[in-house]
Amino acid sequence: MKKEEYRSILSGAIEKEVESYTFYRDVGNRVSDASLKKIFGELAEEERKHRETLEEFLTKPVAAFEFDEAKDYKISETLDLPTMTTEMKPIEGIALAIKKEESARDMYQELANLSTAPQQKEIFTSLANMESNHKARLEDMYTNMAFPEVW
Repeated sequence: MKKEEYRSILSGAIEKEVESYTFYRDVGNRVSDASLKKIFGELAEEERKHRETLEEFLTKPVAAFEFDEAKDYKISETLDLPTMTTEMKPIEGIALAIKKEESARDMYQELANLSTAPQQKEIFTSLANMESNHKARLEDMYTNMAFPEVW
């Protein structure tokens, strides 16, 4: 994969971060439960920071990217998932958000694996870890919504 292709991948990642930010912000504004409002607000803020990190990374010239160009892990290929909207049923929206966080985690981990510079690798590993944390938080919410039995 050529370095120019990474710019396209990162641009796509920014779009996904913006989509996630908008979804979490809008859901946070719609829910009445204070703890859910807080969780969605935190997720939105973290996605905003991810976008800023990626945008800062994209300000570098392509020549400054330090990826192994010999490998192609096809990280730009993603699942064909519907757009997240606040019109979805809550359980469907959270399930979709879980898949999107998982996809983002996997993409950032692959970018970390392909990075040849330690600082660059650290940035993408950190983003992957944050997306993994988002996924876990959403899975907790999903479990509580899908299986509301009282123990």
